[in-house]
Amino acid sequence: MKLVRDLGSLPPEHQGGAVAIGNFDGVHLGHARIIERLIAHARKIGGPAIVFTFDPPPARILRPAAAPPSPTTTERKLELLAALGVDTTIVYPTDQALLQLSAREFFSQIVERKLQARALVEGPNFFFGHDREGTIAVLTELCREAGLPLEIVEPVEIRGQLVSSSRVRGLLTEGRVDEVAEILTEPYRIRGLVARGAGRGTQIGVPTANLSQVSTLIPAPGVYAGRGWWSSQSWPAAINIGPNPTFGEESLKLEAHLIGAAQDFTGQWLDVDFLSRLRDIQRFPNVEALTKQLRVDIELARQVAEARTS
Repeated sequence: MKLVRDLGSLPPEHQGGAVAIGNFDGVHLGHARIIERLIAHARKIGGPAIVFTFDPPPARILRPAAAPPSPTTTERKLELLAALGVDTTIVYPTDQALLQLSAREFFSQIVERKLQARALVEGPNFFFGHDREGTIAVLTELCREAGLPLEIVEPVEIRGQLVSSSRVRGLLTEGRVDEVAEILTEPYRIRGLVARGAGRGTQIGVPTANLSQVSTLIPAPGVYAGRGWWSSQSWPAAINIGPNPTFGEESLKLEAHLIGAAQDFTGQWLDVDFLSRLRDIQRFPNVEALTKQLRVDIELARQVAEARTS
């Protein structure tokens, strides 16, 4: 997949294809259905399958205090889109000039002139242009005027509920990562810089990587099974999010014990996938009771990680 950030010098091979526009936050199964149809249109017209997305999402500029936290970094989004088979992803640097364009101006300047789109594929809740004036009805009329094929892809339902980025965020804030795993194309992943901690985990034989500078949405406090990734290597992981009440600590921490990893990850960026929630955070009467429970957590985490990769 090719990455483009500057429309001013867009090469011809990244024009004249089928285009899908949106945030693609989280890259869930609804997005995957859109990409599937996008690729079908691209192959039919003999052009590239192009995703046009934004960095940052427009809400971060328009309503910074109310903008929801993102479930994916731009880098992770690119990885997931590439895995779905997208040929070109355009990450447009969102600014006020873009946000002030009317729906018709956006369509004329971006879709027709810059991208030279030959087909458009969108979901049913797509909005564009100043004040979100560009509804699906508006887009349909603009495409009709331009003679541009448009497909509106039906949403995906899981367990009777629509798959959406807002649903992904809601489930994560409740710690329901098992359900999140059902509606994303890949397990939910965060990235953090490993900082030096108090060293208590090492003292009891359960060393942890303390993740800091996480820019995406952190799941609700709890103990989770997952998988840690570093430099193309991976290990099953037992992940703890929350305070450490057994030691009288109330500040929220994000710690991951990578099962079988021998190296010290301090100062390194670490990726962690969330596969299943194991239990709530709890206070133990002593270190011995805590250590006993951690051994149970680690074994459960190992079993879950191995089952998901078998």
